[in-house]
Amino acid sequence: MNERDFTWSARWIAAPDGDGRLPLFRKTFRLAGRPARAVVRVCGLGHFELRINGAKAGEDLLEPGWTCYARRCLYVKRDVTAMLLPDENVVGVMLGNGMYNVAGGRYAKFKGSFGTPKLILQLDVQLADGTATISSDASWRTAPGPITFSCIYGGEDHDARLEDSGWDAPGFDDSRWRPALVVDGPGGALVPQDFPPVRAMQTVGPIRVSEPSAGVRVYDLGRNFSGVPAIGVQGPAGTSVKLITGELLDDTGRVTQENTGSPVSFSYTLRGRGVETWQPRFSYTGFRYVQAEGDVAALRSLEGRWTHAAVRTVGTFACSNDLLNRIHDLILSAVRSNLQSILTDCPHREKLGWLEQTHLMGPSIMCNFDVSRLYAKICADMRDAQRDDGCVPTIAPQYTSFKAPWDVFDDSPEWGSAIVLCPWLAYRQYGDRDIVAENYDAMRRYVRYLDGRAGPDGLIDYGLGDWYDIGPGDPGFSRLTPRALTATAIHYADLRVMAQAAEMLGKADDAAAYRAMARRTRQAFVARRFEPSSQTACAMPLALGLSEDPALLDRLVADIRRHENHTTAGDIGFAYVLAALAEGGRSDVIFDMLSRTDPPSYGCQLERGATALTEAWDANPRKSQNHLMLGHAEAWFCQWLAGIQIDLSQPPGRQITIRPTPVGDVVWAAAMHDSVLGPIAVRWERAGMRIRYHITVPAPATVCLPDGTVRQVPSGDLAI
Repeated sequence: MNERDFTWSARWIAAPDGDGRLPLFRKTFRLAGRPARAVVRVCGLGHFELRINGAKAGEDLLEPGWTCYARRCLYVKRDVTAMLLPDENVVGVMLGNGMYNVAGGRYAKFKGSFGTPKLILQLDVQLADGTATISSDASWRTAPGPITFSCIYGGEDHDARLEDSGWDAPGFDDSRWRPALVVDGPGGALVPQDFPPVRAMQTVGPIRVSEPSAGVRVYDLGRNFSGVPAIGVQGPAGTSVKLITGELLDDTGRVTQENTGSPVSFSYTLRGRGVETWQPRFSYTGFRYVQAEGDVAALRSLEGRWTHAAVRTVGTFACSNDLLNRIHDLILSAVRSNLQSILTDCPHREKLGWLEQTHLMGPSIMCNFDVSRLYAKICADMRDAQRDDGCVPTIAPQYTSFKAPWDVFDDSPEWGSAIVLCPWLAYRQYGDRDIVAENYDAMRRYVRYLDGRAGPDGLIDYGLGDWYDIGPGDPGFSRLTPRALTATAIHYADLRVMAQAAEMLGKADDAAAYRAMARRTRQAFVARRFEPSSQTACAMPLALGLSEDPALLDRLVADIRRHENHTTAGDIGFAYVLAALAEGGRSDVIFDMLSRTDPPSYGCQLERGATALTEAWDANPRKSQNHLMLGHAEAWFCQWLAGIQIDLSQPPGRQITIRPTPVGDVVWAAAMHDSVLGPIAVRWERAGMRIRYHITVPAPATVCLPDGTVRQVPSGDLAI
């Protein structure tokens, strides 16, 4: 059976109005024998924890993934055969608010609600002599749980004195509990969740503990990451510990939340029975430091759980240059922290799916992780967010929108174009034609929308432009590059992709129409004669095929040299600066840029103590210290320095290109990528005046060496 054809007999249920505590639900049932197979399907909004016979079912966190719940609700399917007993059984569910119900009380990026927490669950059991189905309905029992506050942004409080021991196991007396209410769902279709879940992927222990004042402890976990603090405590009932998380310390050695939003805190009140362990269930944040207040003497241990999507690692990179290796680690720390059920911009202040990063950071992410299913989900989020006129907003899921005069943040071509560029990016990386076919109509509608926004001169002139470029004043709106340049260039990129996508799908008339639109857009762009006055203004025309100026690459290099090998490009332009330089044979300039340790540079971030990409090039302490932005050097490490390039939109024999680029003082470089065709590995090393290459490819490939040699090679191992 196709999972999308599954028929639900269960009903949505919720708790009666309570006292603000998050609800628990339970159902007791009996089975006439040990089950041969048992499968549960459950959607609990905003998040849920499923428990069967006293134990948690699975390791996943923050289930289900975030969506626009009025359009689409994800359910989780899980085999629970081994958890059921041949007699009395209990299914229990804890619910959290998540993005479904963002209320006030503490810091929140926005306030909004799709409704109160609710649940739908169906457990189908195969027995030796028949079947049994347990469905959520009015026969379920509910009661307030021990979580007294929970906000996906602001933190979580747990009072263990309010726990009902054994509530999720057989033998519990639930006579004091109330019947669940049958309610309407939030309106979205129930769809199976088919992308990697969020899990605790790493434990991070403290490297030092300080006491800036009496009764206050500050734990330094040594690195910035997404997740939650986890504690072990012991003390009398009613003892309480409050945990304040942050990325930075103030001058007194205490945690500051000035750059991430305040207040954010997590607290635990003890039940008073031996050593108790706890970590928040339905909230997370980004942090390095944890400040413990209250009854800190009760703390026996504190560590961090680094939580992110459990995507498969498919790439590695290393080289002889320590600074480049540290930049690689810096970028991957931010990537991991922002791989959730969406690609977040940061794990604390916003936690929103700003869309420009999905296509600009996509190559860097795909070099290292298998995000094929996650990108399919992100595309579905964009389709859900697309408006009737075809516009795709800057954020998906669109949990918040911006009103005048800030409505420029709601619609920008460089962001909305992700609906066109991401499916094609995924197709090139994974060979998945379906992701293009599934999104083709949304892609077509968005391109039509942008075309309608063009002025009489054929140019598109609105949006955020090269956000956070480096010019006069504080970072923000583009200062160095005209909006019309970046917006029109992105539209041209969209049209070229649409022509290729249409041709691949056998839509010849569409392909011809999009090629004609691309020609008109290019003519309008060239006719405008944009002044190449910034690095972005030089790089985007070069990288996207819009330039007729043979000297433009020299202008780009000269601008970088004039700025002492620093970039001035912002969120949009920097990816194209690297692409234009690499494709133009000037990776030496990239190496010089990456070798800087003064602002603006990656090295500056490292020198100032960053352990993840920061929002600002200079690691400005007023800005995010863990941000999925400007990490495009990671793609250069894999695709150019090591030289592994993949394009599955090409015919066999041209899908793998090995193009190593020895540069600077790098003595050796090595990378591996486990592609859908099989593992690809490259290692090169200098031996005196010569360079030795060791290459492994799973299919015929093209090898392009720095001396101009081009070889077609069969699958297997090769030494040159």
